[in-house]
Amino acid sequence: MVNSKDGSPAGSSVISKEEGGCVIRENWTSANAGYTGTSLNFFNAQTNQWEQLWVDNAGASLKLKGNRVENQMILTSEEFTKADGKPYKNRITWTKNDDGTVRQLWEVLDEEGNVSIAFDGLYRKVLNAKNR
Repeated sequence: MVNSKDGSPAGSSVISKEEGGCVIRENWTSANAGYTGTSLNFFNAQTNQWEQLWVDNAGASLKLKGNRVENQMILTSEEFTKADGKPYKNRITWTKNDDGTVRQLWEVLDEEGNVSIAFDGLYRKVLNAKNR
């Protein structure tokens, strides 16, 4: 279960290890009906970085790279240009909290370092009969 910063439901996520534990897959279903997406996450031994590929049912994709720093995984996109003609980068930070939850903060940074928040959610594990 994933809640927005204000506590309202943001969606649900099923996370699994695949390919012998070398790939972490997330299947996302938004609380807004009709929006879904999938991410594949893996450690690239050649670049010594984690990488993520996100694709959704709206035809969008996002590629991120980065590493873990203490209790945070910080991944950043390549620079891209918005309709305003200015360069931006996506930065997503996952923070493991002491209570077992994980905060996902998705920021969009402009060339001057100004930040806008695209998503701020709290992931909470839901126990079912299989993982109790």
